[in-house]
Amino acid sequence: MSENWAICIGINRYDNLRPLEYAQQDAQAMCDFFSTTAHFSRVYYLAEEAPPLPSDFGSPLQSRPTFGNLMRFLRVRFEQRFLRPSDNLWFFFAGHGRRERDQDYLLPIDADPGNVEETGISVHHIAERLKRSGADNVVLLLDACRNEGARDGEGLGLDRQQGAVTVCSCSPSEFSYEIAELRHGAFTYGLLEGLRMEGQQNCATVERLDNYLKFAVPDLCRKYGKPRQTPSTFVEPLAKRHFILLPALALPEDLEPLKLEALEAEANGNFAEAEQLWWRINAVAPADAQTREGIRRVTLKREPDSGDNRGVTGSPQQIASRGNAVTLPKIPRRTLLYGVGATGLLASIGVSAWVVRNRGTLRPSPMRAETVPVTTVDAMGEMLDTRWESVETFSQPIDADNAVEFSVLPARTFKMGSPNDELLRVSKFEQQIEVTIGRIAVSRTTITQRIWRAVLAAHPDQISISLLAAPSSFPGDDRPVETVTWQQANEFCARLSNLMERIIRLPSEAEWERACRADTTTAFHFGPTLTPMLANYCGTGGAVCGMSFGENVSRPDYADVAYPDGAYAKGPPGTFYGSTKPVRSYPPNRFGLFEMHGNVWEHCLDNWNPDLGSIPRDGSPFVDPKSSVRVLRGGSFSHNPAICRSAYRDWMKETLTGWEGRVGFRVVCVI
Repeated sequence: MSENWAICIGINRYDNLRPLEYAQQDAQAMCDFFSTTAHFSRVYYLAEEAPPLPSDFGSPLQSRPTFGNLMRFLRVRFEQRFLRPSDNLWFFFAGHGRRERDQDYLLPIDADPGNVEETGISVHHIAERLKRSGADNVVLLLDACRNEGARDGEGLGLDRQQGAVTVCSCSPSEFSYEIAELRHGAFTYGLLEGLRMEGQQNCATVERLDNYLKFAVPDLCRKYGKPRQTPSTFVEPLAKRHFILLPALALPEDLEPLKLEALEAEANGNFAEAEQLWWRINAVAPADAQTREGIRRVTLKREPDSGDNRGVTGSPQQIASRGNAVTLPKIPRRTLLYGVGATGLLASIGVSAWVVRNRGTLRPSPMRAETVPVTTVDAMGEMLDTRWESVETFSQPIDADNAVEFSVLPARTFKMGSPNDELLRVSKFEQQIEVTIGRIAVSRTTITQRIWRAVLAAHPDQISISLLAAPSSFPGDDRPVETVTWQQANEFCARLSNLMERIIRLPSEAEWERACRADTTTAFHFGPTLTPMLANYCGTGGAVCGMSFGENVSRPDYADVAYPDGAYAKGPPGTFYGSTKPVRSYPPNRFGLFEMHGNVWEHCLDNWNPDLGSIPRDGSPFVDPKSSVRVLRGGSFSHNPAICRSAYRDWMKETLTGWEGRVGFRVVCVI
């Protein structure tokens, strides 16, 4: 059985920084949860006046979180391995944090804000020491960067710790707030609520916890009058998004991604890793017959190894040879995504035979049901009660560390366009028609810079045209690519289709609006108006805000329509952020799709037709062989909210990138 250990650190009173009110209380609450509710094997608590820490050898370690005490604890306690690879180690910190010279630092009690590099402790150093424990799964929960005013420098959240799950209390451009009414930090309060949830909506996996926090923490800040605070989760490698944090709450479908990882490791001869994965699954579902068979099968292959060699290192070929197994070429993860029942097939015909028979054949990823929070507002922009909806999702891997996530939209007939009474509708382009859309899969976010690079690395050869390595004006792994032409987006889809051995393409205009509306009929899928809590748009007035390639493109009108106000209908005025934001920064719609309003315009497959009544009624794209003008949808960070409506239509030549940093795309997978 896997064990869970935890370290909880909370600092209220600093020697050289302003004090905090509830950081120590947060750490104590997390300590109580780990010890009492989750029944962890060992929990270390470091805070002012906390009791000394028990030591397995030598004198007890001091628990007051000074620089010297923390560094000694990390050095002494983690000098030798004491956990197994299948165990989990959690690290929680509540206090001040700072970013200096491209590194994230946590600040101990005696930190000098003028000399952070020598008196703070880098998150990278902490992660590396924690990994010396022997646990494969390290979870960092960082409730740092607490501030009530302007923060000095950048915040935490830009460092990626390889082999760890890092959950930061806010995005790098935001603050982390304490809420007096709750006597907690907003992040920790939301984190504890999420970890305590039970049933189908629980947060047993990294992915579900991430989705919950991105909704719950901003909602808490809104309710208690604080600015927006959006937690951010970084997972390296990407497969750890499926990691089960709380085995007692895991659902049956949570096991399928782990089973696939075990099969991949086994098929590639990495029997040590496969055994760890099968035992991790066994800790969640000890009665699962497929898991018991997987353990038996891998154990037989490893029998020639001497002793208990969990955690054995070496190449897959070396490990395979120790077990007298046939050395197999490395099999890409995508050839192993066989779906539910793959383990049973392996049990009957053997791993080697299954690999040989299925090499080069793409199998569908296993579908999983995900519960997403659906946010809606009234006419004034006030949040209504959140409801939870289930959506089918799946992932298509590009390589071992990157995948495109899709939501499956059921077939439906819906009304496309806008009703006659919708404010600021462009009547000549938005006639209402009924369109029937078949079952489709739509990428949950626009294509990010990380995914773009991964596809170019995996498929560098051009099909029709060459592609730029970084077609983005606002760099960031999780930000969208946003300076791309329609032709470049189409080339990307062609390469992705080759890699995935499935048809990947841009959405038709009708498919895009179906995905955006998500069974709603209001101006936005959130409701009758838009607020800065819901989308990234220009809410300060005028049709367009900002610069493009050094030129001021701000203007009061757009396509012959004047937009004097930054508010839409009876909603509140907004703000102007001035650039894109990372995907998943705002609440999803009912289909689990993010940023359908604002952030970046999105390319569609269709040629432009001003007469919406003339487009196909079956969801297929409108095609005009004589035209090189294509459809854009969704608006961008620099456009008025009325231009970000579900029904708003725009167009651009397929060879142009548009204004700087404003045009991206998402993709459809044909199923």
